[in-house]
Amino acid sequence: MALPKVLRGPEELSVDGPKVIRSFDVFGVKINFTETIVLEWFVIGIILLVVFILTRNMKVRGTSKRQAIAEMAVEVITNLVRDTMGKRWLWFTPYIATVFCFSIFGSLISLLGVRAVTSDFSVLLSWAAVTFLLITATKIRYGGVRGYLKGFVDPIPVMLPINILSEVSTPAAMALRHFGNIAGGSIIMGLIYYGLANLSHMIHLQVPVLMVGIPAILSLYFDLFSDFMQAFIFIMLTMVFISNAGPAEGET
Repeated sequence: MALPKVLRGPEELSVDGPKVIRSFDVFGVKINFTETIVLEWFVIGIILLVVFILTRNMKVRGTSKRQAIAEMAVEVITNLVRDTMGKRWLWFTPYIATVFCFSIFGSLISLLGVRAVTSDFSVLLSWAAVTFLLITATKIRYGGVRGYLKGFVDPIPVMLPINILSEVSTPAAMALRHFGNIAGGSIIMGLIYYGLANLSHMIHLQVPVLMVGIPAILSLYFDLFSDFMQAFIFIMLTMVFISNAGPAEGET
């Protein structure tokens, strides 16, 4: 996992946010063009390239290994949506697959030595905001505007403030859960690199060989297992919240 601007020397440790490439003033509002935006487009390019490679020259018979992998991936995500949300919600499959892929590649991009896209809270908050809009749209679709507003005073009117807080906290909790784990992993790996660099300096090693083996082993968890788990948890919460916003399977 890439160091979040952490290691500048054996005596200094700092954690910074995404680098601001340029700032714009739009109607008195300052808008920052950060490295996260550039990396997001880079991630989009990687995903499009992978999709192109796996899906080009597809055939009905005599399928290639690339096509077999693509079909297996589609089948896995489709079954996951069906088992979690029900057949009625299968049209959400492209959205769930997109969020999952973007989360995975956005986190693993740190292996290239750059900042993970998912370590920027604004990215996770935007995903959670889209999910929140989908939840709200689903409630209005099946219960109407009146039913949606009525839900804030159920079961008794005194619950209005709590219900509003619960509604608003949904996207915030989803974003903070994902961001906290990814950013926390980056900081932990930064501390490990910092500690090993200082230890190498203390024992007067010309080459910091201690920074070769241990970080690589820990990276198996922080870069692979943790990233996949956070992406999986995020899409599972998305599917559960959206499906619970509508009637149960079989109901009209």
